[in-house]
Amino acid sequence: MAEHDPLTPLSSSQREMLEEAVSTYQAHITPEVAKYLLDRGIGRDEAVANRLGLVADPAPGHDKYRGMLAIPYLSKDGYPLTVRFRCLQEHNHRDYFHGKYNTIKDDIPRMYGIESVHEAGSEIHVTEGELDRIILRKIGLPAVAIPGANMWFGRHRRMLAGFNRVWVWSDPDDAGAELLGKITRGLRTAKAVRLKADVTDTYLAHGAEHLISLYRKDTESAA
Repeated sequence: MAEHDPLTPLSSSQREMLEEAVSTYQAHITPEVAKYLLDRGIGRDEAVANRLGLVADPAPGHDKYRGMLAIPYLSKDGYPLTVRFRCLQEHNHRDYFHGKYNTIKDDIPRMYGIESVHEAGSEIHVTEGELDRIILRKIGLPAVAIPGANMWFGRHRRMLAGFNRVWVWSDPDDAGAELLGKITRGLRTAKAVRLKADVTDTYLAHGAEHLISLYRKDTESAA
């Protein structure tokens, strides 16, 4: 996929290429991949709504992502803007010259789940990972994802600046602390939701009501 300026819309040919790739990946989800997602709390409805797929027949330039989970970044109207890829193998990813999560070379860092920016009321939630964002969306919270501190940019701050409260569900580790620090320094309205594990693991261990109780507890303490 060609590089493009962040303020320039995708060309019709770029949109067509991405749409064809994402549609193909959606069609190739296997029972094994469906189980992988279900084991992470993501059922068929969530997989379809977020257009998740499997790279079984790679589009041009995607050969290195063969066998990976395809996570499209969708516009508010549902068409793909880019795709990131998650390796499904439990191995040392560096030995295979890729990361656990992979971004297309020279692609522009984007915010995942931007439809929630348009749907949310006065508050919005931010997670550190795309799959964590899907979980929060599943339990009814308008959420976006920033997949790592090095993916947070000034334009993302501007996208969230109009909300009265930005709740940050970062992972409880050094990388999560770095992302939280960047967001809270950039947005006075940002506040952490205190987690002992990431969103997905917390959801799997304790369920939706527990996650919501953490958010409500922090809502009360912030009042």
